[in-house]
Amino acid sequence: MLYRAIGVMSGSSLDGLDIVFAEILENGGKWNYEIKEAVCYPYNTEWTKKLQQATSLSALDYQLLHTEYGHYIGSQINRFISEKALAYKVGLVASHGHTTFHVPAKRMTAQLGDGAAIAAATYLPVVSDLRSLDIAFGGQGAPIVPIGEKLLFNDYNYFLNIGGIANISQKGDDIIAYDICPANRVLNMLANEAGYEYDNQGNIAVSGMLSSALLEKLNALDYYQQPYPKSLANSFGTDVVYPLIKAAGLTNADALHTYTQHIAIQIAKNIIALNKNATQQTQKLMVTGGGAFNVFLIELLQEHLAPHHIEVVVPDAMLVQYKEALIMALMGVLRWREESNVLSSVTGATRDSVGGAFWMGQEE
Repeated sequence: MLYRAIGVMSGSSLDGLDIVFAEILENGGKWNYEIKEAVCYPYNTEWTKKLQQATSLSALDYQLLHTEYGHYIGSQINRFISEKALAYKVGLVASHGHTTFHVPAKRMTAQLGDGAAIAAATYLPVVSDLRSLDIAFGGQGAPIVPIGEKLLFNDYNYFLNIGGIANISQKGDDIIAYDICPANRVLNMLANEAGYEYDNQGNIAVSGMLSSALLEKLNALDYYQQPYPKSLANSFGTDVVYPLIKAAGLTNADALHTYTQHIAIQIAKNIIALNKNATQQTQKLMVTGGGAFNVFLIELLQEHLAPHHIEVVVPDAMLVQYKEALIMALMGVLRWREESNVLSSVTGATRDSVGGAFWMGQEE
């Protein structure tokens, strides 16, 4: 069966709205995909500010933003369909939304972007709210992309996504996946202080020096000592990690250098631990997300992992940037088929789940 679906993703790094149009084919239980079109529409200053400040709003204002942002997503999907000449070619939209509150310990998660508003704006079937059912079943609600890694990518042992938060998954009979540490969200905040949108290729970080004192404090944070399954809210980076960095009183370059080193250390430590029972045969790690373009960070990872027979692979730029949006499209297809799209072995839930609210934007 061939499905033509749009996947939409807004990451915690706030760089913009990723939209993918993909053809996804299921044949005899085997899945294949082709990304036909993809784009990232950057947020303007107004939307960046709205999303950054969402968690400080009153309940009513938050709900109004939820609806407004849903209509905004719908308008951007319509723009994408128009610019890419996709009219009458899209069968389904799956939107992740933008994560604001994430408190799995109290069985709650929230993503801005009302699915009903998206459906009303696009007149298309829409799947949204992909994490909530897993949370209700006692899971972390994250990571949710391992279902796509399991079905679409067969040549890799590990999958690392370096977005606002860095997360890892290990392929196996029971997939292991969890959030490792804040990544681009914190790096971008530091780069913003120097007048840059982000640290291009890690060039600012390369010019800095390591603060061993700060690195020791970062590595000692309680979250890193917790076992998986576990997940991070954006607030861990903005409210815990960032103030700790600022309190160190470093130059911008030294802060970026030290935090980039911290990310590499935490990622490598976790992958090496997961790899302890592997054979001496080389294991392949796929790296995607905006952090895959950070040359300094990738070089650090290669230095840490090469002695452990782990090959770091950065795929083509299209997959690096749009893998998560592609997997949102796949998750929407699985929801349409009423098949499990969130794995309990990853999240710690009591069972796999068919996650996502469904909104019929078109007439039957």
